[in-house]
Amino acid sequence: MANANPRLAARADRRARVRKKVIGGPQRPRLCVFRSAAHIYAQLIDDSRGQTLAAASTLTPALKESLKGLKKSEKARLVGKAIGEAILAKGLKEVVFDRNGFLYHGRVKALSEGAREAGLSF
Repeated sequence: MANANPRLAARADRRARVRKKVIGGPQRPRLCVFRSAAHIYAQLIDDSRGQTLAAASTLTPALKESLKGLKKSEKARLVGKAIGEAILAKGLKEVVFDRNGFLYHGRVKALSEGAREAGLSF
C-alpha cells in the first residue's frame, strides 16, 4: 500500500468513522450516498435485513432525460427529490443519512437538501 492514494485513504477513514454510528433499521432506514466523478447514487438500506428498499441515481431511466443540460449539483438535488418521493411512497418519513465518507458539501449536500424538500427528515 505504499502507493495508496491519500485522498481515498482519508475517505475510507471517514467512512468507517461514520458507519460506526449510522445504522439503519426497518423504521428508520439508512440513506446511503455514493458520488463518482460524473454521477451520484442514493440507496435506502435496511441494515437489519441487509436489503435495499429503494434507489435512485443520475442513470435512472426515469430521471436521465430530465437531467440533460443541468449542472452536477442540480442533478444531485433532483436525485434527492426522486429518492425522497420513493421513500415516502413506501410509507417512511424518517431516515438516517450516510454520506459514505464524502464531505458534506457540494453534491452530497444538494442531494440531502433535495430529499428534505421531498418531505424526508433526518
